[in-house]
Amino acid sequence: MRKIYKIVPFAAFLVTLASCTESHLLSYDVEKPITIANQEQINAYSDLKTYVDRATNPDFKLGAGISLSDYTTKSLMYRLVNRNFDEITLGYEMKHGAIVQSDGSLSLDNVNKLLKTAQEANVSVFGHTLCWHANQNATYLKKLIAPDVLSTTGPGWDLIMENNFETDNSSNYQVNSNVTTGYTTVGQGANGTGRALKLTNASVRANEWDAQLYIKFSPAVQVGEKYKLTMDVRADAVGSSPTQAQLNPGGYKHWDFFGSVPYTSSWATYVKEITVTEQMKDCNTIAFNLGKTATSFYYDNVKIEKYNATGSIQTKEKTPEQKKTIIGQALDKWITAMVTNCAPYVKAWDVVNEPMDDGQPYELKTAVGRTNMAADEFYWQDYLGKDYAVEAFRLARLHGNSTDKLFINDYNLEYSTDKCKGLIQYVNYIESKGQKVDGIGTQMHISISSNKDKIETMFQLLAATGKLIKVSELDVAAGLSPTEYDLQKQAEMYKFVVDMYMKYIPATKRYGITVWGLTDSKANSSWLPGQNQGLWDVNFTRKLSYTSFSEGLKSLK
Repeated sequence: MRKIYKIVPFAAFLVTLASCTESHLLSYDVEKPITIANQEQINAYSDLKTYVDRATNPDFKLGAGISLSDYTTKSLMYRLVNRNFDEITLGYEMKHGAIVQSDGSLSLDNVNKLLKTAQEANVSVFGHTLCWHANQNATYLKKLIAPDVLSTTGPGWDLIMENNFETDNSSNYQVNSNVTTGYTTVGQGANGTGRALKLTNASVRANEWDAQLYIKFSPAVQVGEKYKLTMDVRADAVGSSPTQAQLNPGGYKHWDFFGSVPYTSSWATYVKEITVTEQMKDCNTIAFNLGKTATSFYYDNVKIEKYNATGSIQTKEKTPEQKKTIIGQALDKWITAMVTNCAPYVKAWDVVNEPMDDGQPYELKTAVGRTNMAADEFYWQDYLGKDYAVEAFRLARLHGNSTDKLFINDYNLEYSTDKCKGLIQYVNYIESKGQKVDGIGTQMHISISSNKDKIETMFQLLAATGKLIKVSELDVAAGLSPTEYDLQKQAEMYKFVVDMYMKYIPATKRYGITVWGLTDSKANSSWLPGQNQGLWDVNFTRKLSYTSFSEGLKSLK
């Protein structure tokens, strides 16, 4: 019993201590950091596609731009897309350059795997794109219209320059001021035929190079190349003329080029082969030194040849009509096979992409006059003419489903009102030729400082066409090091785009909005590197733009 009495006071002490400890801990409570509270508010939002009113917008597609591998490997991006979007558009893997092989066959295994994966996830696929100038197998297409080979020869000498002096054409030779020029009468040329060039040095000069004949040719010689000079020569007096290597007439570089030419009173053929040395490099003129002999020199049948170790090919360029036929067949083969293959699942296509020129927005893009093009660029319109899009729509309509929605798509329509009007004008042209264009896509790669008035004007112009309208590649760049203010502006811009789309495009004409920048791009990305353009950051954390975009979608009535 004594032990019990001792325990009770100790227990009371523990209760008192616990009470004091609890009071001590409560005094260290702090408020939740604002950044965490804000992120919790963002994370409280539902998945994006849940905000679309399907009763009012039953056909509206909320789309996402994604790579094939991200989707078919079922990566984190795959899961993000399936939760938030109705439709996917591939950035590259359904284009001509990704599908058409070097022999013209189509490699469709990857695309078919994508279609199956998307179908299983109940996500539609928007076909992008059938006829564009970039991301093409340009090597294959250019090979189709390459010149025809008429004949080939083995190693030998290619003619570089020649002159038999039967005309007064002096474009490939000249003399300096101490030499007078003329021609013999007909019949006094080499072998008693035709005429020859006659040069006269009236007196012996202080230097042999004071009187010179210059034979010009192109291109300039390079180290290791082999050249051959052949010419018929004679003079009224015995003499010789050393030859100099010159960069141009009078532009001395080296004292010897094609040896020293001997002259007698009888016609003789001089032949000299050389291998170009470093001292002769870049020269394109042979200078003949005539200054030490006072006489008249005669030249005929001058010829310069270059040795071709691989032989030569004689070709003939195809006519524009032939090229048009060949490229038309290539377009037919490509669109027919691609659309037929994808028809069971793809119900909408970007048939013609980026047709309008930026500098001349009412005209089509062209490669004519350009000297520097990417390896994958090929302009169908340069061979098929203005009707290239008419043919593309015809083929897509013929081989797809009767209910397919066929689009034309371009960028900077919100930046250039004229380009927007030019695209609409081209749509009217296509339809005047008997083909229906179901919709117009406006890419909308914009920034936080894009002109809102022009965006509004663009939607007004597009709405007036009565076509389905799709925002096809939306992203809003916030810059390399955006401030909180910049990110707020980005959020506002995302919502503004949705609001203007809703305001001007009738519900029955809203095909949908596809977001191109789902996540921010890394600094080494090929697309908008480091521009912080997405609805999620690089770690897949929702940004403020996610909430504003969601709020915009809520307003789709």
